[in-house]
Amino acid sequence: MLSIVKALTQTQKRLILLTIDVLIVPVAVLLTLAIQENSLSLSGPLGAILPILPLLVIAAGAISWSLGIPHIRLIAYQMSSLGKTGICAAYLAALGLALSQLTGAGIPLGFFVLFGLLFFLFSALMRLAMLRVLTRLYQRDQARCRVLIYGAGNTGRQLALALNSHETILPLAFVDDNRVLQGLTVAGLPVHAPQRMAELVRDKEIRRVLLAIPSLSRPKQARISRDLARLGVEVQVLPSFAQLIGEDTLVDKLAPPAPAQFLGRSRLDGEVTGGSDHYAGRSVLISGAGGSIGSELCRQILACRPRRLVLFEQSELALYTIDMELRQLLDQQEVEIVPVLGSVQDGAKVARVLRRHAVQVVFHAAAYKHVPLVEDNPLAGLSNNVLGTHVLARESGEAGVERFILVSSDKAVRPTNVMGASKRLAEQVVQDLASRSQTTVFTMVRFGNVLGSSGSVLPLFLEQISRGGPVTLTHAEATRYFMTTEEAVRLVLYAGSFAAGGEVFVLDMGQPVAIHTLVRQVIEGSGYSVRDAAHPEGDIEIVVTGLRPGEKLHEELLISGAHQATRHPKILSAREGCISEIEVAASLRALRQAIEAGDADAARAVAARVVEGYGPPPPLGAPAPLPPGWVG
Repeated sequence: MLSIVKALTQTQKRLILLTIDVLIVPVAVLLTLAIQENSLSLSGPLGAILPILPLLVIAAGAISWSLGIPHIRLIAYQMSSLGKTGICAAYLAALGLALSQLTGAGIPLGFFVLFGLLFFLFSALMRLAMLRVLTRLYQRDQARCRVLIYGAGNTGRQLALALNSHETILPLAFVDDNRVLQGLTVAGLPVHAPQRMAELVRDKEIRRVLLAIPSLSRPKQARISRDLARLGVEVQVLPSFAQLIGEDTLVDKLAPPAPAQFLGRSRLDGEVTGGSDHYAGRSVLISGAGGSIGSELCRQILACRPRRLVLFEQSELALYTIDMELRQLLDQQEVEIVPVLGSVQDGAKVARVLRRHAVQVVFHAAAYKHVPLVEDNPLAGLSNNVLGTHVLARESGEAGVERFILVSSDKAVRPTNVMGASKRLAEQVVQDLASRSQTTVFTMVRFGNVLGSSGSVLPLFLEQISRGGPVTLTHAEATRYFMTTEEAVRLVLYAGSFAAGGEVFVLDMGQPVAIHTLVRQVIEGSGYSVRDAAHPEGDIEIVVTGLRPGEKLHEELLISGAHQATRHPKILSAREGCISEIEVAASLRALRQAIEAGDADAARAVAARVVEGYGPPPPLGAPAPLPPGWVG
């Protein structure tokens, strides 16, 4: 039977529906006579109606077709379709009355009123019956997915009604948090409490749960979806009406929070200006050009109109991405962009690149900076951050580069982790070269945590929020110094333009920011609320996980308290103590040997001998004091 139905064309299906409408006319006439006259004798009213019956049959077909009733699919036969059927019935009743008057048949008005009502009922009921039969046939022909609807509100009820006639989906029950609805029957389905979810999935063999609460915030939807997925069912989220018609929700339209709003102070990149003329017309090399800091350096240096911009990067994808971006930004500038794929540890290649492109300024931003990763991979971190810096700095001096600027980190100050120790060792290498160089100016710029950069807390927090939380915090009292990527790059460019050699430049970032405060600001800035004991109905929970290995509770910016002002009131410089040339050479030799031998303990021991403060993390107590005389 179903195969015959599937084989029918659209035209054939319409003709069948039209035929049904036509055949209903004599049936309605006979039933009207039976009800009113209790007689079907040809000598009575039946004989009077027979002459006009063929005209009514023809008219029924014409009116039905002109109103498009046979074109309406059975599954779409709803209120508007019923209205068209009613109009058709009214036209037929009026036509029958007119024909009765013209032929002198003398059939009363009440006959045609009842005839019209019966035609309307038969036509509508036939379509509903056909839909029911066809639905059963399709359901028997293929297995239906057994689903449960989470949310018995308006959206859930409409979804259940729509799925009742679906060919492949069988709704079995509702689940809703509203206790008023629990135990009731909605749209023909029972409503259960969420606590019975596991039982329902098991007993009713549920394969899919449809989350029908579009008004619920995305974090709560994500949290419910994760809980449901643990039961082994597929979870699908019903979009809101705005999404169905192509309009995103308000939350979707909101841009991610700007990193600058979490600084706890006014941003300074507008104040740290100048220095751009120093790079105009020069050949500039940026190592780590595809990283978050390196790429921003590339953009801002490109705006300074250098003669040549050499992009040195070991990641092919990162190099390709920044190269394509910069070429689109050229805007008819006569700047030669040179992408170089390679490692700063490759001394021969570094030397060739520096000489071939007559590099005059080097910004060294290539480094492994993720504390937990470097802690787990100390040999790779020390090799790249220390030996790589030594190679690039040494070759820069031998190639006659005018300025070499090392991008360092506040984690280099009395570090408790391998990454910080590697950055401090890199600083000591640069300090040593600065003390002996007669031509190249070697200098360093020490950053705080750069908001929005790869591996920083802000992208991590935003990603956790997008998944519905929780947001993880290592310690409730942890603090950090923060700066934006733009501030960091401005600091590098400005400080590098007037450095004399051997200094460490830092940005006055005010007081450190409490990470817990930052987390709350990020959650609220994303349009959600914090879920805690005081607000159990909030969207995002904050979970304290404990400090990771090598992580400090508080960071510092300077090893010593001695610092001096520069040309800019927000940029400070310091000349910090360094080890001797012999100690640097011995440390590099020992470090190289440990790395070649694959001895991580020996490599850590080298760093511990020459890096002040490197060792186990300090106890979790009072925050480290700011350096004496620090301007905050």
